[in-house]
Amino acid sequence: MQAELVLHVPSDVACIEEAVELVARHLEAHFIDRRTIQFNCRVALCEALTNAIVYGNCGDSSKQVSVKVLFGRTDIEMEVEDEGAGFDPYHLPDPTQPDRLTNPDGRGIFLIQRLVDEVRFNRRGNAICMILRRA
Repeated sequence: MQAELVLHVPSDVACIEEAVELVARHLEAHFIDRRTIQFNCRVALCEALTNAIVYGNCGDSSKQVSVKVLFGRTDIEMEVEDEGAGFDPYHLPDPTQPDRLTNPDGRGIFLIQRLVDEVRFNRRGNAICMILRRA
């Protein structure tokens, strides 16, 4: 059996916490390892939403961010899509390089890739799919 949760989040960083909590509550009901949900999922989703609102939609209040969560038998997929032009996720600077360590930006995708089991981007670069495998 597969279930789906869909949210449309306004391009306002003040809405991130509520959206993350709503998704986390649904994930806890479908995921055995609650620690994964309490930390990995929340941080990854928060980073993806922040990137979508701040960089993708440029904080434009007329735009929204779509969040789709698929609860499968073997994994959970969280997709975050903004209305922006997109970017090339394969040519991001490495935030661990010495000259980038003090830069306050540029760690979101890096963190997400370490917190979930798999990350995919759409061709346009305005959607990220984060996959958590069930323990």
